Amino acid sequence: MMRVAFLLAAVLAAVTALSACGEKEQVVVYKQGKYQGKPDNRSWDNESPVAELRGGKWTKGDRSSWEESIKQRQLAQHEYQRINR
Repeated sequence: MMRVAFLLAAVLAAVTALSACGEKEQVVVYKQGKYQGKPDNRSWDNESPVAELRGGKWTKGDRSSWEESIKQRQLAQHEYQRINR
């Protein structure tokens, strides 16, 4: 009886240990012609959410105003540039 219980426990432990090796693939594999998720938009085609607070609002759809807003934001975060103004 004790031997059967030990054998059963060993088999149960082996099954449990092997079940941990059965991890599913977590990488998305692209299938040609199939929709894989939300497409990316161009950054300047979005509304300006936070840039208004920093004085750098861009015009939706205008790439040059978006780039200028990014430059202004980067200059505002650069300590040496801010001090020397």
